[in-house]
Amino acid sequence: MEKKKHLVVVGAHCGDAEIQAGAIAHKYAKAGWDVTFLHLTAGEKGNPPNVSVEDYAKQKKQEAEKVAEILGGKSITLDYKDAELTFNDEIITHVATLMRKLKPTVVITHWVNSIHPDHALCPRIVQAAQLKAGLPGFDLDGLAPHFYPFYHSENWEDMEGYEPDIFVDVSEEFDTYLEALSNYWFIMNSSSFRYYDYYKALGTVRGCVSRATYAQTLKFPVGGNVRRGNGIPGHELPV
Repeated sequence: MEKKKHLVVVGAHCGDAEIQAGAIAHKYAKAGWDVTFLHLTAGEKGNPPNVSVEDYAKQKKQEAEKVAEILGGKSITLDYKDAELTFNDEIITHVATLMRKLKPTVVITHWVNSIHPDHALCPRIVQAAQLKAGLPGFDLDGLAPHFYPFYHSENWEDMEGYEPDIFVDVSEEFDTYLEALSNYWFIMNSSSFRYYDYYKALGTVRGCVSRATYAQTLKFPVGGNVRRGNGIPGHELPV
């Protein structure tokens, strides 16, 4: 029996993974893949007026579970603190161990440049965990080594140097994606950024450029956009 494929989308805060690649994730969930949204923190420090940080963390975790359900996946939120992420062996080992358990076929995460320190650290953690999860010399709870490829996706806070390599047609998934996003309080009520409008417009613009109704984009890791072929892509010569 063929092993079921698994897409894991890793975000710094509840909401990041979904806004960046939620429509792509839904597309793969519909195709029979397992889908997991992994949040390193709840993103709790953007709490609404009269709501404590602790209560907002609980709210965001519940919202993340609802959004994941709509998109056909599941949600995992780790207990690291919003705006306090650090790059150290503890979190790398934690994520690497999780990756050996989840066994992703592919991972999607933030781009490396960001105005938010948590966002910038997230892909560094994912890449370091990739190495630790993949090397047999590390004993992580007795779990078998697992190496995963990863891509970056698009977030309004991470746009410095982000140039898409891949445009994924999500025209059939986009309405469900927008429905899912509407379950996050911050997406619908933020006074500092119009999240819903931005990501609806971004999907439209990326669709226009790629000749689809709606699209979401991915980017290869730095140095990873090297593909061997036997000629011009789409016009390879026989071997």
